[in-house]
Amino acid sequence: MQSTDTARYADVAPSPDVVTPTSSRPGRFTVGVIGAGRVGPVLGAALARAGHSVVAASGVSERSRRRAAELLPGVPLLPSQEVAIQAELLLVTVPDDVLAQLVAGLVSTGAIRPGKVVVHTSGRYGVGVLEPVVRAGALPLALHPVMTFTGTDVDLARLSGCSFGVTAPEQFRPMAEALVVEMGGEPEWIAEERRPLYHAALASGANHLVTLVAQAADLLRASGVAHPNHMLAPLLSAALDNALRSGDAALTGPVARGDAGTVAAHLAELGRVAPDGPVRTAYLAMARLTADRALAAGLLTAEQAEPLLGVLGEPPTSGAGQ
Repeated sequence: MQSTDTARYADVAPSPDVVTPTSSRPGRFTVGVIGAGRVGPVLGAALARAGHSVVAASGVSERSRRRAAELLPGVPLLPSQEVAIQAELLLVTVPDDVLAQLVAGLVSTGAIRPGKVVVHTSGRYGVGVLEPVVRAGALPLALHPVMTFTGTDVDLARLSGCSFGVTAPEQFRPMAEALVVEMGGEPEWIAEERRPLYHAALASGANHLVTLVAQAADLLRASGVAHPNHMLAPLLSAALDNALRSGDAALTGPVARGDAGTVAAHLAELGRVAPDGPVRTAYLAMARLTADRALAAGLLTAEQAEPLLGVLGEPPTSGAGQ
């Protein structure tokens, strides 16, 4: 992979002011990491492993400073402005809600110079949020790793084959994709206007999955199961594998079978054990969505679904059973 670095970057057509990497190896950058949370130090370490030189990072909390020391040993921790000044490639890994403000602040201080490459890792945003750095002459890239991070060296191995949602101006696409490949990932091109939908899909799948699993474990404990995680692991692993392979065809259980009596019993029991909580509401919402998908996939006919949807408090959807 290293021998093709120059070829990868040769197709990029930046402005005449673009900085030429100063490292002794072609196509290598000095890298600065702003944000020493779970993501930044890991990606910085991945870039260092690919031959780039991480020269500075920023971190405020004690946990962030320890994380940077473990993953980026010997890299000085500096204020964000100083990190930006020193880096040819600036990796910004801060929370979504502060990204725009941070970018504007760096530009206002003069820390963003023409030719600097500015990369953010937000799933929500494309390159539009980097418009201030573009006006300052920098190159904008959005590289979002589709993975949950622990902030430890375990994540470096997990980057292998990890998808990255990539958004960038077309002329910088080879550079963006090369950086992803160098970190061990696989680039997936996401159009600027599709970033919010893309991120909503990922957040719904990953974050809500954690909530559903934790909720199922809580209910099993309440039912007397001593080791719910042991019970759930093979069931949920198989369900996830089947869903990824077969989509809606993998649906099973009482809702997919139209077993209205069982679903009614579930709702009654959930109302008894958690009358004031959101557990029953969540079950009801997911059961309705599951029923809709089973109908649309032809797993249930309208006749089979009618008593179930009555229990769920919904009429059959239009076109159900077709």
